[in-house]
Amino acid sequence: MIKRRALIPPVYPIVDCTLTPFTYIEKRAKAIIDGGAKIIQLRAKELSPREFLESALIVRRITKGKGVIFIVNNRVDVALLADADGVHLGQDDLPVKEARHLLGNSKIIGYSTHNLREALNAVRLPIEYISFGPIFPTKTKTDAQTPKGLKGLADVRKAVDIPIVAIGGITETNMAHVFKEGADSVAMISEILTSPDISKKLNRLITIAKDLYTAT
Repeated sequence: MIKRRALIPPVYPIVDCTLTPFTYIEKRAKAIIDGGAKIIQLRAKELSPREFLESALIVRRITKGKGVIFIVNNRVDVALLADADGVHLGQDDLPVKEARHLLGNSKIIGYSTHNLREALNAVRLPIEYISFGPIFPTKTKTDAQTPKGLKGLADVRKAVDIPIVAIGGITETNMAHVFKEGADSVAMISEILTSPDISKKLNRLITIAKDLYTAT
């Protein structure tokens, strides 16, 4: 598996359907790509399987040929049918080894972790990166766990040698602290999707993150 820092770009936008109605997915995905994103994840737990697939096919079409990594959240079947670049799995999703068997070695697999034990277990799996969080309080995910804080992130960074995508309550004003504690990338949802100008906001975030990323 590829485990190098450059695999996942510093800013990891997520199109979450709790904040993006089905009919707005195309518009917002385009705005994210226009803002300079090099990766985009589709999280659509609230949609029906049919709508999830339709949404994934839309995002795949938008990203195709533009050097943008497209990740599907949770659903390996949707990732395969939409020819996504990879899938992001949670602790209760299809087991990673089975997902790798279905996807093959050319696809990216990310894996959610919420504590040091889960992170240590994750590095033994055939994955390219882990997410860790929530770092700060978040309203995007109603079932989110207790915030782990910057110390939790720092502890995981010291223990694992795999790209870490920090997630949960990360904003333009606090992401410097997140990079300082060892995150390779910051996942952002509401900070991007609730902006009145998504493209402009994301472009600014990417510029700031690049400076912070190279400084760590």
